[in-house]
Amino acid sequence: MGFSLDYCLRPCDLVITTITCFCQDAQTTRIIEVQEKCTERALELLALPPDISAMLLDLGCGSGLSGEAITENGHYWVGMDISPSMLDVALEREVEGDMLLGDIGTGVPFRPGMFDGAISISAIQWLCYADSATHRPAKRLYKLFMTLFASLSRGSRAVFQFYPENDAQVEMVVSQAMRAGFTGGLVVDFPNSTKAKKIYLVLMTGGAAPLPSGLQEEGAAGSTQALYQRRERMKQMRGSRQPKKAWIMQKKERRRKQGRDVRPNSKYTGRRRPERF
Repeated sequence: MGFSLDYCLRPCDLVITTITCFCQDAQTTRIIEVQEKCTERALELLALPPDISAMLLDLGCGSGLSGEAITENGHYWVGMDISPSMLDVALEREVEGDMLLGDIGTGVPFRPGMFDGAISISAIQWLCYADSATHRPAKRLYKLFMTLFASLSRGSRAVFQFYPENDAQVEMVVSQAMRAGFTGGLVVDFPNSTKAKKIYLVLMTGGAAPLPSGLQEEGAAGSTQALYQRRERMKQMRGSRQPKKAWIMQKKERRRKQGRDVRPNSKYTGRRRPERF
């Protein structure tokens, strides 16, 4: 005995499906927003000299969200991630940087002094777990920091934003970084806020130096305003950015010179898309 479509798919099912999709889109948008804010903050903590284009290493680059923020700030980058599917997404999105498939727990395979800095957003905490019988979290962390120290130019910094499960993980990460030769410590933004709290490990290769101060909670509106004011100061130091359309045109032209397939320009190139509801 068969069933009609009207019986199998009720109007309430359509409503539930629509609400579910909306919630997923809202959650994805929230994740992207948090990723971009964390990347901007990590770039601030790198304290790169103004008016230069640095070569940065993005550890755990994923789908390239943090890499896009690096590009928009006028820097070049190389990304490394263990997930082929995430790197495929980054390729589909045509991000600007170069990417490498690899496990950061086995070290970074780059020549000495290659990078002017390194960032990592929401990735290093996964090295605190043993995914197989041969994994030793402390050894994998030390291998990462030891090879990273060698690949950074002297006087540069590395900034890791991460979500530790407990104080033991924080101590293990920091101790292995110091053992590899780094100096530095933790910078905690909004320490009294459950939702906005972010932990950054700021590592230096040029000897001991004072750590930047963390952002303080002044209420929801105050903390957001303080963050935006800091970003505006950094933008003024770097100079004004080009309009979005001009930046897209330059990016497409660079990709054409590299011999890549680029879609032809049209009247819709760089056009602002309407908000999705």
